[in-house]
This record gives sequence, structure tokens and C-alpha cells, in this order.
Amino acid sequence: MLHQPIVTPRSTQQRPVRLTVMQGQARVSGDPRVELTTVLDSCIACCLFDPTNHVGGMNHFLLAEPKGGRGVDEHYGAYLMEVLINEMLAYGASRMAMRAHLYGGANMHSGMSRIGSANAAFAVSFLEQEQIPLVRSSLGGIQARRVDFRPARGQARFRLVDDTVGTQPIERPAATRGDVELF
Repeated sequence: MLHQPIVTPRSTQQRPVRLTVMQGQARVSGDPRVELTTVLDSCIACCLFDPTNHVGGMNHFLLAEPKGGRGVDEHYGAYLMEVLINEMLAYGASRMAMRAHLYGGANMHSGMSRIGSANAAFAVSFLEQEQIPLVRSSLGGIQARRVDFRPARGQARFRLVDDTVGTQPIERPAATRGDVELF
């Protein structure tokens, strides 16, 4: 006798809640349905999680630290790393249990300063100073990355973004008189 799999109707399944983390933001959650997502080039996303208390979060910063004594704001890793840690603690995470993933830091444009490399070096150094183990990373290179992170489980995946997308011309047949092109 074959057993049929039990299928739960869609209406009773819990659908994932996708939240985008933009530059200058940090988001934290302990909800197993939440998935945080972002796209990075030279920016860095730090995904922190506490596997014991099932709390995690992601930030997305543009630059490591301000130069010339300017104030620190939400665009800088120096600020957003602290915000992420403090938010995690507010959600019940244990500092001693925190683990990290780092993504981004690409140097996308030759001839420009290596902002991505500087961002990556800052993030790795910050985690070392704070004694937070780095368990996974994908840093550097010349391609952007899309990162999806399930904070309550500490699960992350990333994909390299193909740099040819959008640069290929779209060939359309020449319209003759009286023809209608539907698209």
C-alpha cells in the first residue's frame, strides 16, 4: 500500500516574510518566517545570529569609517555594527553566542579606489576586536551579490549577480506600417 504525502493547504501554511535591508539600515528578528534580503556591490552586509536564542539580524553599510573626524552616521560600518549588536541584545541574544557571516566588498570599477576591500577589511577587523566568530563569508571580487538571510536560524545564501544583465541590447523586429507590436 502506497502512502500519500500529507499536503497542508496553502491557506494554513506560514508564508515567509521578506524584508529588504537598504543601505544604512539594520534589521533584527527572531521570527522563523522572516527572511532578510539585500543586494551589495562594494557595500558590506553583516549577518549576525545567536543559535541558542534564535535571534539574528543584518545590516548594510556603505563605508567603513568616516575620514577627517566627521561624525559617524548610518552610512558607516562603525555605526551600523554597533546598532546591529545592540538590537540583537535588545531582542534577547547573548553576546557570547553571536556568530557572523559577511558578504560584499566587491571592487566593481577598475581605476577607482578599492572601497570594497577597505569595507571588507574593516568588517573582519571589527568582528575580531569584538570576539565574534566569523563562520562564513564571501568578500571581494568584482561582482555584486544578492544575500538572503533567515535570522532566527542563522541560514544565509548568496548569489553572484551577473554583470551582463541589463547591458545586452534588446533586439526588436522593425515594425512595418500597420503592424502592432505587443509586449
